[in-house]
Amino acid sequence: MENRSHALMTGFFTIALLVAAVLVGLWLNRDRTETHPYEIVTTQTIPGLNPQATVRYRGLEIGRVDDIVFDPKVTGQILIKLSIDEGAPVTTTTFATLGYQGVTGIAFIQLDDERTGSPLLNSDNGSVKRIPLRPGLLDQLEKRGLAILEKTERITERVNDVLSKENTDKLSGAIDNIGKAAEAYAAIPQQLQPTLARLPALEAKFDQTMGSVKGAADSIQNTANNYNRLADSLQAPGGPIERAATAIDSLGGVTSDLELHTLPHVVEMADEAKTSLRAVRRTVNGLGDRPQSILFGAPTPEPGPGEPGFVPPTK
Repeated sequence: MENRSHALMTGFFTIALLVAAVLVGLWLNRDRTETHPYEIVTTQTIPGLNPQATVRYRGLEIGRVDDIVFDPKVTGQILIKLSIDEGAPVTTTTFATLGYQGVTGIAFIQLDDERTGSPLLNSDNGSVKRIPLRPGLLDQLEKRGLAILEKTERITERVNDVLSKENTDKLSGAIDNIGKAAEAYAAIPQQLQPTLARLPALEAKFDQTMGSVKGAADSIQNTANNYNRLADSLQAPGGPIERAATAIDSLGGVTSDLELHTLPHVVEMADEAKTSLRAVRRTVNGLGDRPQSILFGAPTPEPGPGEPGFVPPTK
């Protein structure tokens, strides 16, 4: 009996020691960090997110997910309740996204901020503040994937339209035409072969022509040089141009003398000749009227008014 009592006491002592060790361990490992409650309200899907998931701020762990429940006030809205350590820089511009750990698919809450220096978002049990949830990488990939699939479907439909029987026949005809054009182009070098064979002779003739042109250019240059020499000789002092200018000056002097001396005498002689011609005309006219005046002389002119013997005419 005594051995059994000692064994029973030893068992009770061992069990009490184990319970005490567990309690001490729990007491030593208890979380002494003070936290503040926050909420995330969303209508998005949150696959892989579970209670006790990690809350990180730009990669640093700052809290845990306490609970995930449906919003009793708004149908279809989800409330994610968070406990965030005191001192975490949660501000009025802080937003949340879903992050995933590697290939395990375990989700966590990733907090980030649009800018630094925003006012802190203080939250407590009496007034729980809410943090907006934005689409994460998978959500964006899903949306863009759907958009890409829609574009792919439209492209496929257009390809099917392009590859319709009518268009296929047109493409076949175009390919046949291209083949015929290629054959025609292949025959062009054979047609050009005679022309290419005549190119050396044409080149020789071209060289001869260029030689003739060069000779003509040399002749033109010699002619131009001769004209230049002739012009120089004409313009030289005592040359023909200077002698012609001297003759023109002399002729101008003679013309001036004629205008000053000879022409007045010529004009005076012309006036006297006109007077003589008028007298001769009057004489001829008188002879024509009275030829007998040659024998008897000119008749006596009748007296004019105021002269002796003047008789006024009667009506």
